[in-house]
Amino acid sequence: MNSETLRTRPRPSGTAHAARPATPADAEGIVRLRSAFVLAEPLAEEWIVRSGAELAARLAPGGDARACVVDAPDGTLASCALALIHPVLPEPASPSGRAARVHAVATHPSWRRRGYAGSALTALVDRLRAERVSPVEADVSGASVALFRASGFCGSLAPMRMTWPEPPVRGRVDEKTGHVWLPLEQYAETVMKATGFACLLFTDTRDRPVQLHGVYSETHPWQLVGGTMDPGERPWETAVRECREETGIELSGPPRLLATVYGLPGTEWPYSTMGLVFDGGRLDEGQIRDIVLDPREHDEVRVLSLPEWQPLMPPRDFARLGAVMEARRTGVAAYFDAWDWGTE
Repeated sequence: MNSETLRTRPRPSGTAHAARPATPADAEGIVRLRSAFVLAEPLAEEWIVRSGAELAARLAPGGDARACVVDAPDGTLASCALALIHPVLPEPASPSGRAARVHAVATHPSWRRRGYAGSALTALVDRLRAERVSPVEADVSGASVALFRASGFCGSLAPMRMTWPEPPVRGRVDEKTGHVWLPLEQYAETVMKATGFACLLFTDTRDRPVQLHGVYSETHPWQLVGGTMDPGERPWETAVRECREETGIELSGPPRLLATVYGLPGTEWPYSTMGLVFDGGRLDEGQIRDIVLDPREHDEVRVLSLPEWQPLMPPRDFARLGAVMEARRTGVAAYFDAWDWGTE
């Protein structure tokens, strides 16, 4: 793609379309439009999710991203225009010390030739002007020059750019198939990244779930005993350690698996999450009363029946608790793969 640096000039009046400021909820849709219709090579799904989570945070109040979008009748995004703000030294051309570069303008093919891209871009430029962000620049291909000029951009100076080249692939080539087998360290960089956790289900003698109230997470207010695996730990070792740290209870095993849990990355966490839930057994009233909480993590122990837990928990957390309880009841381990981050 050829590059141009274009600076804004007063735009001519034109036909208005229903462009609106983007919110963090629009982030993944913007990333998908950019991936499919702007980039020379579309992003893999893992990178779309990671990029969407990053953009959502940057579109939130105080972030450095600005975008305007046009909605399609089906609720998806028909078109978008995205800019990223960066600091510059103040001078007459940029008195506020902030400049912006248009990162993407894209329209889904189903909604092209309706003026949506021009509407989104013009609304974006108006928003940046209102915030006194100047100059506004863009990398523009030949096919998009007319759109940018119609929205008020001018100039044609092409900037020089440095991009660090990818390290050369030094792998073993299979003489029969031609497949390149990467060195271990290079292949490791291409695979999915994930964090692991291990939890315990405790109930009282009436089989009512025991949960702890977290002081650090509004998203997951009520939690099973457990946490993230430390490097070098096996899942059961994590469960035993976390149980000791969070409740003072010492477990000896043997481990009994109740559920395998998986979650896709999202706005709350940039990696996939995989974990195991073990059966911690039944606690009597005295054992529950003797639980010692770490005030840095939890401030309350509560015992409720499963229906009583539902209004206190996000739907995905309650669904996970229900699956774990069913596994305890039936003796058949559960597979729960919908514990995604930031989808509710």
